[in-house]
Amino acid sequence: MSGRRVRLRRVYETPAPEDGTRVLADRLWPRGLSKEAARVDVWPKDLTPSTELRRWYHGPEGEFAEFRKRYEAELAGDAQRAALDEVRALAARGQVTLLTASKDLEHSHLAVLAELLK
Repeated sequence: MSGRRVRLRRVYETPAPEDGTRVLADRLWPRGLSKEAARVDVWPKDLTPSTELRRWYHGPEGEFAEFRKRYEAELAGDAQRAALDEVRALAARGQVTLLTASKDLEHSHLAVLAELLK
């Protein structure tokens, strides 16, 4: 699968036709955003970091390399692998845009997901 099939965007950005299938990869619905405005097609909560991992990462000890290792370990579960396979299948059929409320896409769970989906 080509890397062009998966792109990363903030969910607050205006949806674009080239987004293809829009996948929200956050456990919580983004604040202040209506479902109509977000235009989310799929919301696989099993792909999101656990609440505990998210809190650790955004706390004083969180750093990206360790977050990546812990998140990849979480994604090894049966439900998580099934959700990854579902998004891989979507990407095999066309463009997929992973969405998050996070401001730093490069150091977010979406960066890890995008690598795993390739």
